[in-house]
Amino acid sequence: MRVGVYVDGFNLYYGARQSCGRGTSGWRWLDVRALACDLIGERRNWEDAQVERVVYCTAVIDGASNPKGQQDQDVYLKALLASGSVDHIEYGYYVSRVRTSPLATRDAKGRPLLVRSDWPVVVHDGHKRISGGMFMVSYAYREEKGSDVNVASHLLVDALGGKIDAALVISNDSDLRFPLQEARQRVPVGLVNPSPTYLAGALRGLAREGAGRHFWRQLVAHDFRDHQLPDPAATYSLPEGW
Repeated sequence: MRVGVYVDGFNLYYGARQSCGRGTSGWRWLDVRALACDLIGERRNWEDAQVERVVYCTAVIDGASNPKGQQDQDVYLKALLASGSVDHIEYGYYVSRVRTSPLATRDAKGRPLLVRSDWPVVVHDGHKRISGGMFMVSYAYREEKGSDVNVASHLLVDALGGKIDAALVISNDSDLRFPLQEARQRVPVGLVNPSPTYLAGALRGLAREGAGRHFWRQLVAHDFRDHQLPDPAATYSLPEGW
């Protein structure tokens, strides 16, 4: 059974950071192929499964705003390719925008609660207080674009082209709902949620639908820490603090 592995790199990174802790080391130098091999090795109904191809989808960090982050990412991506941990890196891009939104806090479930004017900070029109006024904020926003589309495109091209017999997708992006549904009609699909949060509802399904033998798995901290590249990986050394 030839398994294609399709990874949303930023979804994976931020999920790992949530699970392991932003200020901690020992999880960023992730060996993607080793992790994927162990995940499919857990499946008793994926007989003779072998990783055929690992596609890693990401975007390059802006060096002007984050030179250290860009440098570390560059080393890691080169290490992934040089060590054979991934077979192909598909690049998206960043866009910078200014957004205007209501000021809000989170409720117990992480949903937004709009902040209304109240003492000790109120909105006043010069004559009287405006009760319940809403605060608006303008802020700079950088958004990574393309990774979800690239994951979906490689998954469907390989599944429709008969290049794989099964797929492993590492992402919790609800935008992948339709391509995952289509892929499940043709090949068994393992969907791996890299974050400690709940699986996106749009990505749920039934193990028996379509081609069948689908599975869902959530990563935890030891999954990241137990699958690290060697140091050095080929000629690339672990960045300081990683």
